[in-house]
Amino acid sequence: MATIIIITLLVISGAYFTLRKKSGNKPAGDAYRIILNEHIEYYQKLDDTGKARFEKWVTEFLKATRIEGVGTEITDVDRVMVASGAVIPIFGFPSWKYRNLTNVILYPDTFDHEYQFEGGDRNILGMVGAGYMNGQMLLSRAALIKGFSKSSGAANTAIHEFVHLLDMSDGATDGIPENLMKHEYTIPWLKMIHHEMQRIEAGHSDINPYAVTSEAEFLAVASEYFFQKPEELKQHHPEIYEQLSLIFGQTPE
Repeated sequence: MATIIIITLLVISGAYFTLRKKSGNKPAGDAYRIILNEHIEYYQKLDDTGKARFEKWVTEFLKATRIEGVGTEITDVDRVMVASGAVIPIFGFPSWKYRNLTNVILYPDTFDHEYQFEGGDRNILGMVGAGYMNGQMLLSRAALIKGFSKSSGAANTAIHEFVHLLDMSDGATDGIPENLMKHEYTIPWLKMIHHEMQRIEAGHSDINPYAVTSEAEFLAVASEYFFQKPEELKQHHPEIYEQLSLIFGQTPE
């Protein structure tokens, strides 16, 4: 089964790459700016200088990264949303590049650990590939779109998975993005994580309970909250907000 999946993905990737040479992997003309203005709240809050920089980074990401679909057709809105999910966490780091990513694969909806999106127990919204899937990210297209909708709350699957990529860039997916944070903040951050995990388990926190899965998941979940609802995070969890501001080099409120 795994061999069949690999071959299928390679065929799809090859066909997609051929099409991409003809049509490009980014929206034509000013289409991306229209999409950003309509769908990306983070972008909407930036000043003109920030918007211009965001647009440039989205374009650069789409030039460097293939966005392809399995069982679903990809639109320019999908591409810009994926690129936005990538740009938002690194917007405080002008020289950052996702060197551990080559392409993003969108599935119609949730999928399972065998990368199947039909039948069975499918509850995965996104994942960063490992092993033979190294360098690839898989996302539910439905979750991607919902994450940038007005009804998403503090959830954003794309941001979540790109934070995992940032976390693992130092060689370990452990909730401590050493390439982004100073060493002296490591121990206080871990203590903060474990303290908040206890509060979540006791029902005393509004952070998504999935955060207690591991330190890595706590970072990804808290980061979703940080970028989606920064004012609320700052009000309810000022210490976590302050630490994430230091990690990501920005204050998105």
